Amino acid sequence: MDTSEFSFTLDQRPRMMKLEAELEGDSPMIRGQEQSKTFRNRAANINIRRSLQLLDESVASPAALNRRTPRRAGSLQHSTYTPITSGSKYDVTGLLGPTPRKTPSKDQTFSQMDSTMFTGKSYLEDVTEEVTTTNVGLLLEEDPGISACKGLFEDFQKCMKANASENQSFDLIKEYESACREHVTILRKLMKRATRNEPRFQKTFEMLDLIEHEQNTWQLVHSLLKDRLEVELEMDLPHEGMEINEDGGSLSRKSDRKIVEDFFEHNSEIRQSQLIVDWLESCALEKVQRFRDNIKFFSERAVGWENTLHKLQTREAGSLFGGTDRPMVDEIDPDAAVRQKKMVDDLDKEDESRLLQTLFVFIRAGQLQQAQDVCHEHGQAWRAATLEGWKLYHDPNFESLENGQARSVEGNPNRDIWRNVCWNMAKEPSYDQFEKAIYGVLSGNLQAVLPVCQNWLDYLWAHYKVLVDVRTEQEIRTKKLSGRKLIGMPSEYWDQSSDAESVFRRLEAYENISKEGLQWFHVLQKWIILGDTEKLIEVMAGWVREEHLKVPQHLLRFMAHLVLFLRTTQRHVRNDLCSLILEAYVEDLIQGNHKELVAHYVATLPSEAQVIWYARFLEGVEGKEERQACLDLASDAELDIPLITKLVVENIRSHSTVNFNRNMDQEVDTTITQEDRKKIDAIDWLVFDQSQRSEAMRQANAVMRSFVAIKKLHAAKEVFNKLPTDSIDVIVKTWQYQTGSADLPAEEANSVREYLCHKTYLTAMDSFNDLFNQYHHTKPSKPTLTDGASFTEKVAHEQLMKRYQQEMERWRHHLNVQTKTTKGMIYNVLFFADGGWMVDQREVVSPDTNREHQMALLRQLVLPGLCFLLHKILHSSGQYEECLKIADLVASEQHGLYKVFRKDELQQLLRLLRDSSLANLNKNLDPLGYESTLDQQVVNM
Repeated sequence: MDTSEFSFTLDQRPRMMKLEAELEGDSPMIRGQEQSKTFRNRAANINIRRSLQLLDESVASPAALNRRTPRRAGSLQHSTYTPITSGSKYDVTGLLGPTPRKTPSKDQTFSQMDSTMFTGKSYLEDVTEEVTTTNVGLLLEEDPGISACKGLFEDFQKCMKANASENQSFDLIKEYESACREHVTILRKLMKRATRNEPRFQKTFEMLDLIEHEQNTWQLVHSLLKDRLEVELEMDLPHEGMEINEDGGSLSRKSDRKIVEDFFEHNSEIRQSQLIVDWLESCALEKVQRFRDNIKFFSERAVGWENTLHKLQTREAGSLFGGTDRPMVDEIDPDAAVRQKKMVDDLDKEDESRLLQTLFVFIRAGQLQQAQDVCHEHGQAWRAATLEGWKLYHDPNFESLENGQARSVEGNPNRDIWRNVCWNMAKEPSYDQFEKAIYGVLSGNLQAVLPVCQNWLDYLWAHYKVLVDVRTEQEIRTKKLSGRKLIGMPSEYWDQSSDAESVFRRLEAYENISKEGLQWFHVLQKWIILGDTEKLIEVMAGWVREEHLKVPQHLLRFMAHLVLFLRTTQRHVRNDLCSLILEAYVEDLIQGNHKELVAHYVATLPSEAQVIWYARFLEGVEGKEERQACLDLASDAELDIPLITKLVVENIRSHSTVNFNRNMDQEVDTTITQEDRKKIDAIDWLVFDQSQRSEAMRQANAVMRSFVAIKKLHAAKEVFNKLPTDSIDVIVKTWQYQTGSADLPAEEANSVREYLCHKTYLTAMDSFNDLFNQYHHTKPSKPTLTDGASFTEKVAHEQLMKRYQQEMERWRHHLNVQTKTTKGMIYNVLFFADGGWMVDQREVVSPDTNREHQMALLRQLVLPGLCFLLHKILHSSGQYEECLKIADLVASEQHGLYKVFRKDELQQLLRLLRDSSLANLNKNLDPLGYESTLDQQVVNM
């Protein structure tokens, strides 16, 4: 065999043999600068095997590919309804000239396009990229996906604060999208280090899918709603009159491109449909680079059907390797296989199948130019040419000459013929399904595209792509009044014309994607596309209402920010439903312990709801510094802090009910439970601001009433101590500053009086406790002398007795002083001025009946008990005569204490007074404590 011939055979060996050699250690031969950094720096077999695995995935069947590769979303590629040469029908930069007036530029609308998509960094390199230390730390978390996305809550709040103005609404949407993209990047890196089978990473994959869908939805909101808002604003502007084309023949000279330009300019429905197509294509951008990298392995020479060519050349040269019994084409032109009804080499057929699948992926992502580049790179320039005929014809010389020179004509003047050919190719049974889908996209043949669609977004793209195609073709054929007669499209082409509602009805009828269409974000995307804002909000509110539906946290965050955006940009939204969604998000923030965010979102609620929700939030905040910080945030958000803090205390008080029923036998309770502590500490919310001191006093009075009723005097004393000692002075000065008068209103005056009543009672009880402790714990112990004591012991005992008597005298003296003090303090309660203890002095316009009832019950509970306590003190100290004066005190009409005694309590008091009278008789005094008459007569004799 000739050496050159043998060398040629080795150069043309099949691709799989080369890959097998690479597994033995040879480096893959990737062309030029596109060789990845991974293969330059690492030639490890594991990376090569990984590349083969990715290759297999890329060429697998659509179903298998869908199973192996999670759906991802890229950035929006196109800024207008007429994207650049990218699979859409209208080339803005190359054919349509300047961007039409109503369509924002690419940089304005979709400035976040992934600039690294085609910059040379391969997908394989990205797969083997080292993760950062932060990502490694996230992998150690119990739930890495949730941990990685916690920052989104704070990021969205920062975005809102940075774009607070209404005219920044769409800038805000772009920042939302950017924040989601950053977290998608983090999650993708985590995915590369995790396995879907591991349970703790399952939520990470779900989180990635959720945030990607959110990112895509923000893109849709930005592009679609911005255009709709511009249309509404233009409709509101006064129109001085329609411009009339005076040149009656100018219409006949309009080119196809000009007709389409005007159509998209003036028809908002078709323009927005193209925006939806652009958005759907942007969602598919992620797959593009992966397929582009993998297709590098199909062929190393820019030769189509290289294996078939090699066998034909070998056969002509009489090589021993060229024999085959299979009928193979003997020509290499693109139509040879169909024309001759013969086969190409199996490897070439496989390569072409993969190539067609890759081309469709590019076209699905709106990257038609990239698809043409791939065709050129793999020796199929003819195929790239077949993808060129869609361009709209335009002769710029009809309008003007450039410096007196004629310009070149653009586009395809025989586009109608080309489209009919593409339509027929899309229906050719012998073609690969992806080839038929490619030409189906270019000719508007929906039935040719649907078989290769894998998911809900693909189906939606196919329908909208055809919708725009048909509507545009109708416009061209209606407005084109000059030139040759266009070849008609088949009737089934025109039957495809549809509207948005019918598109979604059809999607719901497809069994293979109907369930996918019910996913959270696809439902929202549907109503956004249909432009039914009312229904969109109703759906979201319905999810919130349904308790059995566990709305994901990040979906709830998305819905809250979406309704805030809609409330800003839309004229008619149901505020009650918007508030329901926002309240659900606020509740989620509270439960998620996002304390620094709550105030900001509470401020978006109606004023009444603001008070309720922030008060509910503050109930769970503990620690003085943390409480002050939360109040500062509320102040920054311009919330009504006085009403909120008041409600906080009332809510905490209402968590448990207090029984004010009288129970004289109940012992004083010195324990303070955790619930008691919350009530006590709740008063702190009202003492931060001096202007709220009056409210602090009212709430403290209410808490003290409840504690006194159940005889938790220690707890009541702690509540009393929460109020600064200058509270009365602060209240008076505040009122004087506000009104110029030092006379407090009736409600404030009654509150101050009640505060003084509590002070008097608690002081009296403290004094009694001191008396009790002194009587029982400080009384000196009498020294004892044992029997048979010695003289020395007796002398020592006499000294101890003298000291004991001295200490007893001091003890009796202090006891008498303390008794007198305690007695006086109890009298202060019983003789409380101006109506009595716990009796309001002034009438109010709208009295608090519950408070008045509690105060009346406290009088019935406390005052009889104090009378009994006073009698005990006096009787124990031998002041029997003064004990009997209690009867006069109770019976006095001035104080009316008898009114608060029950019958059994009066009977008990009489029994105590009888004991004091008997004690007087034992002292040879009369029952009232005076000297008896018989003794007085003896003295006089």
